[in-house]
Amino acid sequence: MQRERVLITVKTYPTLSQSYVELVCTAGFRDDGSWVRIYPVPFRLLDAEHQFEKLTWVDLPLVKRVKDTRPESFSPADRNDITLGAKMGTQDGWRERRELVLRRGKVWTNLTDLIAEGKREEVSLATFKPARMIALECVKAETDWDAGKLATATKELQQMDLLDDASVREDFKPANKLPYDFFYRFEDDQGREARLKILDWEIGVLYWNCLKAAHGDEVTALVKVRQMYESNFFAKDLHLFLGTTYEWHKRAPNPWVIIGVFYPPPRPQLEFAL
Repeated sequence: MQRERVLITVKTYPTLSQSYVELVCTAGFRDDGSWVRIYPVPFRLLDAEHQFEKLTWVDLPLVKRVKDTRPESFSPADRNDITLGAKMGTQDGWRERRELVLRRGKVWTNLTDLIAEGKREEVSLATFKPARMIALECVKAETDWDAGKLATATKELQQMDLLDDASVREDFKPANKLPYDFFYRFEDDQGREARLKILDWEIGVLYWNCLKAAHGDEVTALVKVRQMYESNFFAKDLHLFLGTTYEWHKRAPNPWVIIGVFYPPPRPQLEFAL
């Protein structure tokens, strides 16, 4: 076990878990630009003092996950031993964030190479720079959680020893299931096209906020989501944080999904010339 300092850059939308009630896939960067996956994290069941925002430094004890062969996967040794640090700012065109994510960390541009490295279990988290963004797709999905999974998660909630306060068990409700699946279509540096599902918490929160602002009108809400994830983000220096799932890492032809987006402002032309 060792303590690690990690800049959290990934928090996926909450999903039901048979063992932990509800889970959020969490990942980020060490100071040297290397990736680390922190799992399991029942984020919304943590005490408020241990809940962290994205782009915040956290210090916590981690142990390598034995059954998970993905090299970046670690578990928190003690969920109540998480020290929150400063949030990394956006000054000078995201200079500090760019330095860690894009300069110290590796940026992939070729899907074929990335998929091959994943199959060899060399990498399961990556920063990817598309050569061309095509579109955001919004696909209708089931509006409710699977009844069996919900029942199991509810039963697990009543038995969890990490909840000393009985009121938490009574008050906690699973996150609302998103009624749409979101996908990005894009091309890599060789013109290979991909369509990857977006699991980022941000797009889920954005959808619910837009739906509320639209007084329940789903069509209007989706227009607003597209404006952000197409018109806004496509004009940025957009990078995608990709990850593989434990279940499909070795089995799927392309096991990668989008677990976060990184969207600093466009780089000045002078910077390209340097």
